[in-house]
Amino acid sequence: MSLFDVYPVYTITPTKASGAKVWDENNQEYLDFYGGHGVISIGHSHPEYVKAITEQVNKIGFYSNSIVNPVQEQLAQKLTVLSGYTDYSLFLCNSGAEANENALKLASFHNKKSKVIAFKKAFHGRTSAAVAVTDNPSIVAPLNSNHEVIFLPLNEIELVENEIASNDICAVIIEGIQGVGGLDEGTTEFFQVLEKICNDNNVVLILDEIQSGYGRSGKFFAHQHHNIQPDIISMAKGMGNGFPIGGILISPKFIASHGLLGTTFGGNHLAAAAALSVLETIETEKLIPNVNELSVYFTAQMQQFPQIKKIKGKGLMLGLEFEFEVNELRKKLIYEEFIFTGNASQKNLLRILPPLSITKEDIDFFTIGLKNALHNLS
Repeated sequence: MSLFDVYPVYTITPTKASGAKVWDENNQEYLDFYGGHGVISIGHSHPEYVKAITEQVNKIGFYSNSIVNPVQEQLAQKLTVLSGYTDYSLFLCNSGAEANENALKLASFHNKKSKVIAFKKAFHGRTSAAVAVTDNPSIVAPLNSNHEVIFLPLNEIELVENEIASNDICAVIIEGIQGVGGLDEGTTEFFQVLEKICNDNNVVLILDEIQSGYGRSGKFFAHQHHNIQPDIISMAKGMGNGFPIGGILISPKFIASHGLLGTTFGGNHLAAAAALSVLETIETEKLIPNVNELSVYFTAQMQQFPQIKKIKGKGLMLGLEFEFEVNELRKKLIYEEFIFTGNASQKNLLRILPPLSITKEDIDFFTIGLKNALHNLS
């Protein structure tokens, strides 16, 4: 049987990894500045993380949500401390797509409305009930048999107001910082007015922090740069440092009832142990302060390159914008300089999503590699 060929694949086979480093079958070392779309938050094979998973799988690796799971309770308490959302509730699921699917379901159950506003170049998952990428700000795409999503340009608050005035908008879903779409983000004024409009009109504000959360932006959640408080926050990616897990934080305005939401694998013992270890490591190793310090250092190092026209994003969720498409640059970085980076739907953007634990030495290695790769492109 062959694999269903839907992803372009680099001809590299990783065999081990540690921190921000990956080794292939020939023992060639690579610097990982992409971390599987920002999944690797505390570094590959972190010893405390490996220990937590190993101990848990030796106890009970998985069981359904029909029994008491004390690891979930510990995870919720630690998440309360680090996120600052003391009165919110936690629902755990399997992935970012499922997190957004449950967020949209909950919003619809809450106000019995049908339409959803998202933003141009947004990406909120690949399921039938999630929102896909679009470059067309006026497209209306189906969510399911009862929903439709309207895409609007980012930072155009008047257009949002006009749509909400129709009184049939269920929710607004927005990324703290756009990921796949190219690191665009709302202004503080936009986020704050958006929050007020949603509150005034019984529209659920959903903050998609699946890629921008868990300290990656220099705050626990990227929307906290703007001093707002959404109704639902969706999470995944760096939440499990590679172990599949997702979740939503839910405002106390929503009333829970048995059967309202459901999941088979979500929040199982092993996933919860992985996620708890991530939070403990973020706290004990002071990784969010490290993100802020290293972001400043990285940005300063990138200033030396005239080919970089703009540095987008915050913290260690960054994009380097060039005047040319970056596909060949990425190939040179990986095959000649042994550095993993990412791309975006904005084809001239090189995405940088390293572990939150990187060092100045890692950035220096990247800087030299980028210099060599750009030289060899010309």
